[in-house]
Amino acid sequence: MTIAANFKVLTLAAGLSLLASSVAFSADGSKPVQGGTLIYLEQQAHTNLYPPAGGFYPNGGILNQITDKLTYQNPKTLQIEPWIAESWTVNDKATEYTFKIRRGVTFSDGTPVDANAVAKNYDTFGLGNKDLKQPASEVINNYDRSEVVDPYTVKFYFKKSSPGFLQGTSVIGSGLVSLKTLALPFDQLGDATKIIGSGPFVVESETLGKQLSLKARADYNWGPARFEHQGRAYLDGIKYIITGEDSVRIGALLSGQADFIRQLQAYDEKQVSDQSFAIYAAPTRGVNDSVAFRPDNPLVADLKVRQALLHATDSKEIVDTLFSANYPQAKSVISSAAAGYEDLSSKLTHDQALAEKLLDEAGWKKGTGGVRQKDGKPLSLAVYESLPQPQNKAVLQLVAQQWAKVGVKLQVLAGTSGNLVTDNVDPAKTPLVVAEVGRADPDVIKSQFYPKNRDALLQKGGLNAKATFSDDKLNGLLEAIASETDSDKRLAAAKAAQAYLLDAAYVIPFFEEPQVFAGAPYVKGVAFEAVGRPSFYNVWLAAH
Repeated sequence: MTIAANFKVLTLAAGLSLLASSVAFSADGSKPVQGGTLIYLEQQAHTNLYPPAGGFYPNGGILNQITDKLTYQNPKTLQIEPWIAESWTVNDKATEYTFKIRRGVTFSDGTPVDANAVAKNYDTFGLGNKDLKQPASEVINNYDRSEVVDPYTVKFYFKKSSPGFLQGTSVIGSGLVSLKTLALPFDQLGDATKIIGSGPFVVESETLGKQLSLKARADYNWGPARFEHQGRAYLDGIKYIITGEDSVRIGALLSGQADFIRQLQAYDEKQVSDQSFAIYAAPTRGVNDSVAFRPDNPLVADLKVRQALLHATDSKEIVDTLFSANYPQAKSVISSAAAGYEDLSSKLTHDQALAEKLLDEAGWKKGTGGVRQKDGKPLSLAVYESLPQPQNKAVLQLVAQQWAKVGVKLQVLAGTSGNLVTDNVDPAKTPLVVAEVGRADPDVIKSQFYPKNRDALLQKGGLNAKATFSDDKLNGLLEAIASETDSDKRLAAAKAAQAYLLDAAYVIPFFEEPQVFAGAPYVKGVAFEAVGRPSFYNVWLAAH
C-alpha cells in the first residue's frame, strides 16, 4: 500500500479531518483557550492499563491522562511536590510514611479518593493480588501494609527501609484507580473502558488495538499543587490512533491530519523541523538502551567473552550512524540525567585488539568463515529486537557487524516472533536481551537487574525457574540502593552497582534513550512527566 493510500485509509477509518482540531480561538493565540480534540498518533497499541504496567510507553501515555498520583515529581528539579497528597511525613528509618489526602477529589465513577481508596491501591501495588493475577509494582520495595488513620490520612509501613517510596508515589505505575477497577482481574485491564481514575480525562470509547477516545472531565479541579491551572483540561478530548508506520505518522502530522505523534525517528527529525514543527526529546533518566547477558548460557558465562563483546562494541558508531544529538552516547549503565549517575566511559572503550585478545585467552579460535570456535562449537549468539526501542533492529544489526569483526556471530531475531516471550526467559535460546527502563530514582537499577524485578540477567529466584546463576554481590548492591536511608550512602551504592555491572560485563550500554515526539506549531502547553510520558492537561490548540 502506498503512503498516499495509507493516508486515505487512515483518514476514512478514523474520521480524521483538519476540522477535528480546528476551533475558533483568540486572535493572538497567546493565552490558553478551551476546546478542540487533539489527534495523537501512537506507534503501538497499549497492552494492559493496570497502573504498575505503565512502564510500557503506550500504556503510560494513556494512564498519565486518566489517573492522578499521590505526589508530583517536578521534571525540572526532580523534587517531589504535593498533588493528591497535600502533605506527608516520613520517619527516620524510612519505614513509615504518612500522607494527608486532599479533600474533594473523586474518581470518575463518583467514589471518593480518600484514605481508604489510597490504602487499597497501595496494598495492591505493594503486594500484588495473586487471586486476580495483579503483579506487585517494581517501584515499591519492602512493603508491609497500610493503615487508614482517619478518612483523609493514610499510613504505610515497610518491613525495612524503603527510601525510594516517596518518589515511587509520583510515577506512572502508581496512578490511582477506583476500587471497582482494582477488583478486576489483570487480564481484563487491557480494556481501557474499565480503568476508572481521577485524572483530567476519562475514557469515552475504544476500538481495541486501533484507536481510543478520551474526553475531558468537566468537574476536574485538582491538578498538581504547583500548577496555576486547576480546573478542567483545556482540550475537549484526545483521540489516539495506532499508526505503526513511521512515514504515515509523519505524513499525517505534516499534512495537518494529526496534531501530535510519538516515536519520531532520528532520520526523520530534519524534515519535521524544516517545516517548523516542534520536536520534543524527553529524557527517560533511567537504564540506558543496552543489551544484557544471561550468564547461565555457556557461551557468555566466561567473563572474558563478555568483556570482549563489550570492547568490540562501538557505541559512538551506533549513535553517529543511526541517531541525532537527542541520543547521547552512553557513559554508564544509566543516563547522565539520572540520580546517582557516574561517568564510567573509561570502562566502555571500543578496542577491537583487546576484544580479540580476550577471546583468544578464553579459548575461542577463528574457524571457518571467520567465526570463532571452541570444542567444535561456534561462538554464535541470538537476540530478539525490542520493538519499543528506537531503531532497535538497525542498532542490533550494526552491533552484529561490529562483533563479526572479532569473529562472533550475532543473529537478530524478529520482535514480532510468537516465541519472543518464552524464549526471552530461556538463556539457552537468548543469551542476551535488550534492556532499558526509565525512572528518575536510583531504584531504577534494581528494577532492571534484580531477580524479583525485571531480572535482565535471569538470576536464580527470578523469571527462569531453572536458573542456576546468581550474583550475591550485585544483589547486595541493588538491595542497598532500595533500602539505604543515608542519601550519600544510597548514591554510593548506585555508583558501585553501575561500576560492578560494567566490570562484570553483564551489560553493554549504547545510548541514552529519549522519548521523541513531534507536534504541530499550534499545539501549545505540551509537558512531560519526569521520564518522558506526555501530559495533555495543560495543552491547548491555537488558531491555525
